[in-house]
Amino acid sequence: MQPVTEVEVAIVGSGFSGLGMAISLKKAGLESFLLLEKAGEVGGTWRENTYPGAACDVPAHLYSFSFEPNPAWSRTYASQPEILEYLRRCASKYGMGPHLRFHAEVTSAEFDEARGGWTVHMKDGQRIGARSLVLGNGALHLPAYPAIPGRESFQGPAFHSACWRHDAELAGKTVAVIGTGASAIQLVPQLASRVRQLYLFQRTPPWILPRFDKAFSPERRKLFERIPLLRWLYRAALYWNSEWRAALFLRAGGLNRIVEWVSRRYLAQSVSDPRLRERLAPNYRLGCKRVLLSSDYYPAVQQPNVELVTEGIESIGPRGVRTRDGVEREVDAIVYGTGFDVSRYLAPIRIVGRGGRELNELWSGSPSSFLGITVSGFPNLFLLMGPNTGLGHNSMIFMIEAQARYALQCIQALRTRELRWMEVRPGVQAGFNEQLREKLAQTVWQSGGCRSWYQTADGHNSAIWPGFTFDYWLRTRHVHLGDYLLQP
Repeated sequence: MQPVTEVEVAIVGSGFSGLGMAISLKKAGLESFLLLEKAGEVGGTWRENTYPGAACDVPAHLYSFSFEPNPAWSRTYASQPEILEYLRRCASKYGMGPHLRFHAEVTSAEFDEARGGWTVHMKDGQRIGARSLVLGNGALHLPAYPAIPGRESFQGPAFHSACWRHDAELAGKTVAVIGTGASAIQLVPQLASRVRQLYLFQRTPPWILPRFDKAFSPERRKLFERIPLLRWLYRAALYWNSEWRAALFLRAGGLNRIVEWVSRRYLAQSVSDPRLRERLAPNYRLGCKRVLLSSDYYPAVQQPNVELVTEGIESIGPRGVRTRDGVEREVDAIVYGTGFDVSRYLAPIRIVGRGGRELNELWSGSPSSFLGITVSGFPNLFLLMGPNTGLGHNSMIFMIEAQARYALQCIQALRTRELRWMEVRPGVQAGFNEQLREKLAQTVWQSGGCRSWYQTADGHNSAIWPGFTFDYWLRTRHVHLGDYLLQP
């Protein structure tokens, strides 16, 4: 058995969450930490998702660390390569090199109550001992595949959008895209211009609004670089312009219906064929599923080589996809744009807390935590992008920074108060989750008439924060030690 490397903090993942936590530790003068990354470089979601057209749907100046603004963003919405390069620069600038351990895939971690620390196990046999464990592996990394009979029998290339096969030559081929979520509406326009025939299998049409994307001129980028106040004001304007949209989802009222009208008008102006337009029109409340931004999706589905298929899929065979009306469409390749398994995002890692409690077993019904950061029964464990901290209206980087600040305060309390461990009280966590349920019941996410990846199998929404982000910021600004069991 390999010897244990001892550090104060072990961080799983090196995307925005992991890097944000690591940089917070370093800025606070805490140098004893390791970033454990299963791949060969930093980046997380933005390293993995390399499908054609991959980009962020949050403005770039807002989808970046507040402490590391980037005046050189090339356009309103940054592409995947540009975001990945930004993360690489952050890792380099803040000296993450000595703290990064690549090809270190974490398989399990157990808490030792007597020692007051975690033992983290890697796939290659390495072990890390850490007083605190931070899970920054994100919720959008476990691809969800549809349960379609015969899916494994298909003989051509078949892959998820998050696992893009760059060796699969699709130009001039017949391709099936299954799913019409956030990734699909970005990759479909790219594929439509390259393939001979594209069959787009849609189960539920998304709400779509136009994407007002434009390139920043060199002059504007220079202004952002030379005048930090201008850059700050622009970011603040983006934040508040995004923040008011939470009102669309918190109560499905008049404001929600106004934006539905805007979306339907955009559809009517974009699609001339009334029959196609009817098939592309959602029949549930706006926001129940993720609202998407695109200015090239509707033109793409109207191209002569694109067929929108709304009949349900019956099965997949060796040569194609068969729908419930008995039609089988032969294809050369299948792309699954079917999202991620958010409720099981920790499934690849076995986390064992006090008394042998296993986190994935505990969460087999519905994930539960306090503030999406700490979990009763699992001392010195801190989640980033944990349950009910996802957003449908603003930048997740804002939430990640709030969570990293809160986790940092807990880690500092362990040191300054000479604690062996700290664990959120069961009653505090239960009370917090009861508040969440009450708030969610009034939102469009829970009562909008659709099923979405926000929900678990029993219909509980375990993904979305049912409020404004500034409210979350206020709740996480200071750690109240009375919420925790403290072991000297």
